[in-house]
Amino acid sequence: MTKIFAHRGMSTLAPENTLSAFSLCKQHGIQWIECDVDILADGTVVISHDDTLDRCTDCSGSLYDLTKDNLRDIDAGSWFHDDFIGEKIPTFDQLITLVNKHKLNLNVEIKSCTSGWKMTSRLLDNVIQALEGLEPNRELIVSSFNHLALSEFKRRRPNTPIACLFEDANLWEDWHSILEACQAEYIHPEDINLTKDKIDKFRSAGYKVNVYTVNDLARANQLFNWGVDGVFTDIAQQFPSKYKKQ
Repeated sequence: MTKIFAHRGMSTLAPENTLSAFSLCKQHGIQWIECDVDILADGTVVISHDDTLDRCTDCSGSLYDLTKDNLRDIDAGSWFHDDFIGEKIPTFDQLITLVNKHKLNLNVEIKSCTSGWKMTSRLLDNVIQALEGLEPNRELIVSSFNHLALSEFKRRRPNTPIACLFEDANLWEDWHSILEACQAEYIHPEDINLTKDKIDKFRSAGYKVNVYTVNDLARANQLFNWGVDGVFTDIAQQFPSKYKKQ
């Protein structure tokens, strides 16, 4: 069955990577969500695409200077719409609770932690610990652009399916070697310049293919006809019922 991943939640209806954005998935019949995880100074895993606050909150500065207590004073919703004034940056534990409640499936993108390997390793440990709270019947994929971190995640939690993320600019001919080294089950390529020939090669090598970020229904239809398993999109609410849970 083809998959529609709500990229950072329903990110054109609510501020990205917030509980509001993820909560909207159920009412729109979307079963899969994609989120980004990073770490605070005290080890708290949070949902955030950026490692700074500047773009999606009312504050400025680095995530790596914050603790969990700081989150209560940061508004992650008023930039988007008045309806979301006071929205908070969620912790990963909070998202796990929401996913279990709404019976959603989860793609977790581990961010390439820019504060060094020590914090990256701590991020992996704390993500793995939080995932123990995920109900066993929830489907899960863990992905990353940082293939070293992803390989280490797989070593620590070998039964979790993982996906190597690639931008068009670094999707070189060694992709197969990288997926083998990581022991990945999925490849998640960028949509730009993606061809049927490339997809055929991924599938012939035995990998499942989910493509990001597809915000055009005709392009999504073309990709599905080429055999991709899923697409990440900011406009999940616009996809017709054939792609949604009935």
